[in-house]
Amino acid sequence: MIQLNYNKILLSILALSPLSSMAQQNLTQYVNPFIGSEDHGHVFVGANVPLGAVQLGPSQIAQTWDQFNGWDWCSGYNYKSKEILGFTHTHLSGTGIGDLNDIMIVPANGKVQLKPAEFNKMGTGYGSSFKKENEIAQPGFYSVLLDDYQVQANLTATERVGYHQYVYNKSDNAHLFIDLSFKMNWDKTTDSYIKQINDSTFVGYRFSSGWASDQKVYFALKTSVPIQKVQFYEENSQKLGSSTVKGQAIKAALFFDAVKNKTIEVKVGLSSVSTTNALENIQVEMPNWNFADAKKQANDKWNSTLNKIQFEGDADTKTIFYTALYHTYFAPTIFNDANGDYLGTDKQVYEKQDFTNHTVFSLWDTYRGLHPLMNLLEDRKINQDFIKTMLAIYQQQGKLPVWHLQGNETNTMVGLPAIPVVADAVIKGILDEKDYELAWEAVKTTAMGYENGLKFVRDLTYIPIDSMDHESVAWALEYAIADYSAYKMAVKLGKTEDAAYFEKRYKLYEQYFDKEVGHFVGRKANGEFRRPFNALMAKHRENDYCEGNAWQYTWLVPQDVKGLINLFGGDKNFLKKLDEFTTMSSDLGGEASNDITGLIGQYAQGNEPNHHVPYLYAYAGEAWKGSALARKAMMEFYTSKPNGLCGNDDAGQMSAWYVFSAMGIYPLNPISGVYVFGSPMMEKATITLPNDRQLTIQVKNQAKKNSYIKSIKRNGASYSKSFITYEEVLKGGTIEIEMSSTPNKNWGKAPQDRPIAVDN
Repeated sequence: MIQLNYNKILLSILALSPLSSMAQQNLTQYVNPFIGSEDHGHVFVGANVPLGAVQLGPSQIAQTWDQFNGWDWCSGYNYKSKEILGFTHTHLSGTGIGDLNDIMIVPANGKVQLKPAEFNKMGTGYGSSFKKENEIAQPGFYSVLLDDYQVQANLTATERVGYHQYVYNKSDNAHLFIDLSFKMNWDKTTDSYIKQINDSTFVGYRFSSGWASDQKVYFALKTSVPIQKVQFYEENSQKLGSSTVKGQAIKAALFFDAVKNKTIEVKVGLSSVSTTNALENIQVEMPNWNFADAKKQANDKWNSTLNKIQFEGDADTKTIFYTALYHTYFAPTIFNDANGDYLGTDKQVYEKQDFTNHTVFSLWDTYRGLHPLMNLLEDRKINQDFIKTMLAIYQQQGKLPVWHLQGNETNTMVGLPAIPVVADAVIKGILDEKDYELAWEAVKTTAMGYENGLKFVRDLTYIPIDSMDHESVAWALEYAIADYSAYKMAVKLGKTEDAAYFEKRYKLYEQYFDKEVGHFVGRKANGEFRRPFNALMAKHRENDYCEGNAWQYTWLVPQDVKGLINLFGGDKNFLKKLDEFTTMSSDLGGEASNDITGLIGQYAQGNEPNHHVPYLYAYAGEAWKGSALARKAMMEFYTSKPNGLCGNDDAGQMSAWYVFSAMGIYPLNPISGVYVFGSPMMEKATITLPNDRQLTIQVKNQAKKNSYIKSIKRNGASYSKSFITYEEVLKGGTIEIEMSSTPNKNWGKAPQDRPIAVDN
């Protein structure tokens, strides 16, 4: 008689069949938007929806670089501040740059103040002090009581519209002050304009230059009650007798009857194209005056997004996890209008496009973890939109984006980081086949450029320090990752000659390996390595590396870990060097880059080039060491406090690392489709995949002291590998991980069980 194992049959059916959506849980309750808002996290605090163009929130006094380190106000907000100047509609989250903070609105009363207050001198200009106990931040909602004005400010948003609700408890000369000259750090207004349409509608624009050299933000503003009087200003001079004003620093005071109308609501639509489109965005996305309903809709959008992963564990870990997941959906932000129009990099308007255009591509950061995370969580449409945006940028500027912001190429950071993202979308079949040839053209053209040392790479040689005195090794190692991506894409598309060429190019990293010191080191044109050489020297962007030192860049070969191990002479020497790296002194010497944070030994969790380091151990057969290191990094550098991020969130990449790592997997090589197991932090996580299947990761013996994987089962069967592939993940089903406080040194040790067996 044949005995059937019904449990295994059921698991097989579940793994192969699409499943209905899980019941929605209330997950926004676990998000604490203040995490990462203090010190160097630089996260945005305010009201937005997933990937929304509008990020409406407070802007504070950016305390000056020389006295108070204004760098920590790059997002416009820092938890340690005790004042709010007003509320602006665009922000950057987790970056090191202080652009945006466009269209400042101040709900004020009393004397009209034309300039923002100075630090610790609130009486010198507009703005108000506030108390932390009177401040609320939730996904899609921000609220605060402005003490000096006695105004309760409530904010919410849709994708392209900011919705303000102000309750005035002091009606003396009540007005809304609009300052189009307001700036954060080095950004500045170059042109501005306001026009009154009627007693409740105003339109205008703010053009500015900063990190992004030519930013254009058009706006439309509608009020819920009539504006009784308007005063326009340019700088400090009032402009009389006109309903339209234009100049470099235009401001306006809109007065209303706060005795009759204690509450005033304001809707502000944004567009990069026109004031007409900004008005239309309001009509399409927020036609009615119902703040409570708008707030609920924003919360529902966030809740739907967060439910893509149902993560179970202790309350503190859930808060850290869901806040991290929340932060991964701040960018790339939408950069088109409701009708499909957008402003291109070439400053031309592209009308009624059939894809959603995006901006804020912090690709040097996000190619490593955030984009791979989107490929697991989001449907084809959103990920295709990211790629179609990049291809449009290529067509408009002649190369793929590097760090793209508001229709501008900033060319910030090193390498060609869009190539791995585009290649991955082709290799995984996310992009439609009809777009493959354009994608390849974009990748190849970008890779065959001449700037920043590419002319040497084109000729299959190293970049001499004679021609690039700083960061040559960083550029070269990042180029090699992009070249590997081009190689794999060429193989996928059957482009044999191109594949052979890029296979040679991605191996060029070997030419920088100095066996005498055991690091990648800059080389002169005559072949000599840089001398004198200090592997710890980390002066900001003044060595052969970028925001790092030789130790930290020794491991930046995620595309060819096998080749890296061979450079060290095999597993034993590789592991010895890796152990030294993660246990040595964390002293960086003087003048170290501010970006090198979250140190365990010299391993810097706070900066992206080291994000894959814990997972390298699995490639050499000691996955247990990687588990311990990943757990240590999560426990020490991700907390539920306002300073709970050890470095810039970098448009969500720091958070994406935690989302992956807390679930116990990470894409060490971001385009290989291989996820290395680490040290899961939950009791259970259920991921809804793009194909509507579900992958459930069940963890036994979860405890803070239990860092190590003892064993794994896949759909009920023993699973000895220290990795899992993209194709296997997409099948759904179950993974059961048993944890232990002591390492199982044999798990994942056999050569066939290491990711090196299938990578490349």
